[in-house]
Formats: sequence, C-alpha cells, structure tokens
Amino acid sequence: MPRLPRARRLLGVSVVVLALSACGSQLDPATVAKVNGQSGGGGSDRTGGVAAPVAGADGGAPMAGGDVSGGGVAAPDAGAPAASGGAGTDGAGGTGKGDAGGKSKGKGSPTGTAKAGSCEGFKNQTGITDSTITLANVADISGPVPGIFEASQQAARAYVEYFNSQNTICGRKLAITNLDSRADAGADQQAYTKACSSAFAAIGSMGAFDSGGASTAQGCGLPDIRAAMTTSERASCSTCFGIYSVRPNLIADSGPKWLAAQYPDAVKNVAMLYINAGAAVGNAKSQAAAWGKMGWSVNYLQGIDVAEFNFAPYVQQMKDKGIKMVVYLGPYQNTVKLQQAMQQQGFKPDVFMQDPTIYDQRYVQQAGALAEGTFVYSTIDLFENKANPEVQLYLSWLNQVKPGAVPNFYGLFAWSAMRLFVEQATALGGKLTRESLVAAVRKVNDWTSNGAHAAMRVGTAETPQCQKIIQYKGGRWQQVSPGTWLCGSVVNSGISG
Repeated sequence: MPRLPRARRLLGVSVVVLALSACGSQLDPATVAKVNGQSGGGGSDRTGGVAAPVAGADGGAPMAGGDVSGGGVAAPDAGAPAASGGAGTDGAGGTGKGDAGGKSKGKGSPTGTAKAGSCEGFKNQTGITDSTITLANVADISGPVPGIFEASQQAARAYVEYFNSQNTICGRKLAITNLDSRADAGADQQAYTKACSSAFAAIGSMGAFDSGGASTAQGCGLPDIRAAMTTSERASCSTCFGIYSVRPNLIADSGPKWLAAQYPDAVKNVAMLYINAGAAVGNAKSQAAAWGKMGWSVNYLQGIDVAEFNFAPYVQQMKDKGIKMVVYLGPYQNTVKLQQAMQQQGFKPDVFMQDPTIYDQRYVQQAGALAEGTFVYSTIDLFENKANPEVQLYLSWLNQVKPGAVPNFYGLFAWSAMRLFVEQATALGGKLTRESLVAAVRKVNDWTSNGAHAAMRVGTAETPQCQKIIQYKGGRWQQVSPGTWLCGSVVNSGISG
C-alpha cells in the first residue's frame, strides 16, 4: 500500500489520538490485589514473580519481561508459587489435563470471573507452543509523532506480567510481541503479516491508520481485539473488534441531556469547531446533527486546518453570533491556541467542552489558568478515582513494567482488551482456536473490564449508551455528572453511518 504523505499522516494522528495522561500510581500490585479480593503476585522484579515474555517493536522473538536484551521465556524465580490448574499438552501437542484456570480466581484476578473450561483436547497451533501463547500488539511507536500509542503496548505488557505472576491457560504462560505500525497504513499491513504467521491473536493494538492490516487480519483469521478502531476498513474486518466501541452515526444522548439541564441557554447557541481533517470532519458533523435532534442548536459549525495559527477570526465569528457554548474536536495543542485567542478577545462562553483529548497533563501544563472550568465527556473512569480497584490495578502494574509511565485513555482500553482475551481464552480451555475466540468475542456486548470503563458493545461495535462529564476545576480533574455513569440511549444522526 502506498505510503501517505507525511503531512496527511500527521494530520490523521492529531485527529484520532486521545492520549490522556495522569500521574502514575505507586501502589503495590499485591496491595491492589487484596482490594480486589484475591492474592497478588509481583512483577518480574519482585520475589516469586514470573517474568512476562515480551518482544521488541522490531517483531523479534518474545523476550523475558524483566530483560529485553535476550530471547526466550524466563523461568519462574525459585520462590515463585507453582501454577495450579491443568498441566500443559505433551510435546506432540496432545491432550491437556485439568482446566484452563490458574491459581488466582475472583473478580479482580487476572482471569476475572470466567469459569475455566476443561483443557481436554487443547492443541498447539499458530502462536501456541507447549509452554507459551504468543500475542501481538501493533501500535504507532515511531513515525511523525514518536511514541504516540506507546501506552497501548505498555498496558498490554502490564497485563501479561500480571497474568503470568499467578496464572496459566492450560499450563501456558503468555508472551507478547510488540510491532510498530509507524502511523502508516503500509506499516500496519506489514505488522499484521508478521502477526498472522507468529502470533495466536493481536491484543490491545492501536493505530491512526489501521486500514492497512484489516484485510490481512481477516484473511488469516487472526483475532484482533484492539483498544479502538479508527478507520472504516478496520470496522469492516470480521475478525477485528474495538474495546472502545463506537459507530460515528450513533451519538449517546445522556451527556448532552445532562448538560442541557445544567445550561439550558448555552445549548441553544453552540459553536462546534473541529480539526479539518480525517475522521474529525464526519464526527463533528454527526455530533452536531444528533445534538440538534436532542434540542441543541449548533449555530456555528467550522473546521480549522491543523496548521492554522490565527484563531482570532473564528473567535470573532463566535462573538458576532452570540455563542454561549463552544465544543472543540482536535489536538490539545490547538485547544490551547483557541483558548488563548478567546482570552485575548475577551470572549468567555458559559461552557467550553472537548472530547477526552485534553484529559491530559500536557494540556493542563500548556493551558495553565485557561484550563480552569473546561469540560470533557468520557467513557472511562478517572485515574484519580482511588476507589476503583481495576483502574488502580492498571496504574499499579503499569508502574511495575515501566516506572513513571503515563497512563492514558487508550492504555486503559488496551489493558481491558487483554483482560477480555484472558477471560475468553480461559473459558474456552481446550476448545481455544482463532475461530472459537472470534465467535466468543462476537457475543460480548456489556464489557466494562471490571468497572474500568462504561459498558462497551464490543461484539456489535455500537456506541456505548453511558458516559460521564468531568471538569478541570480547582486545579484537578473531577467528575461533575451524578452517579457512576450517565446512561440513556443513542441517537442516529444520519451522518457517517
């Protein structure tokens, strides 16, 4: 596939990335495990832990989680508890014994509440040996914005470490191979060609131009449980699923209705500004149309080029129209430019809101005092919520595999993708194949990853009905909408379906 021009690739990355940052957790995994009601093991650097196999982004052989310099699967430390459950298959790939579950069970355990299937009949196959199930994670690591989706690979590895510290699937540990899609459709296709031949499934992947590997994944029957899908080609792939499941024409009404009740005058005179490229164009028009059906009045719908530096004309237009609510879709760098222009012209709407792009410490640092009062609609729980065991578990293990790593929106969904894979594979046991895994995931349509995010219709790829409204207020992000989630229905905008 021909390589897209650099400017277009950068543009697309700016559109799709919702790189959400927060301070990394320093919680100990064992402490978090107790909160979840199960015993926790350590990471690869902890006594008794089992190192998670991991491969570099060049697609080499899986390497030990605690040491990325050599190949092979690390053996358990001397003090590591032996994994219970079933024994693996014999050298010929024969029948396994026992069940697919490992030692740790329970809601917050690596296998969750999945009922372990019998390992009878378990067979080695592509990506599965007597000792290891190899998974792939394909993400934009290099390219125009280096490290843009690195959090997805970090999160996937974190879950592998967590699982391997306590469990096996029919006697097999997990290994992960990291592949780089470089924000390029051609590179995505190349990465999935490697994944097809060497991995059992691809889990937690995230790319700005994920169209390239779509037909490749479907062609080889590779289960591709992604953090999210960003192109229509990927959405059409029959073996591909996005944990962050959305259809651009289906817009949740719960957040807009709540905002209308809080700011009835503001929603009658709304400006929708968006980055004028890629998916943002259709998404903005779809949201504006859907909000119109909910009683809002979008009186100024305007795209802004990614290279634009003068936001003053757009602000003047909003002032002339008497706009009371501003919604922006685009990279946080442009958000800051827009807010600066608004301040310079003395324009202060009743509400300024954006997608989760700006739930990001970098936005807060650049915006400074301008961030105060900004609203965001989100489908994940706050990283600041210490009362959410699953979110804190993610933060804890992320810090174990990469001290100081920044958690974000897609990192949490990659973690969720790993949990979904583990639970489904555990339940399938000896019936685990690429085909049976795809069939099982198609039936998953109320997935929250133990409460880490809103219920996602992974199997049918429909927009979730629940969200929450958060706000940067008093120097911190906090939820302002009531309850755990605002839930309602979805409205078909008739656009970008």
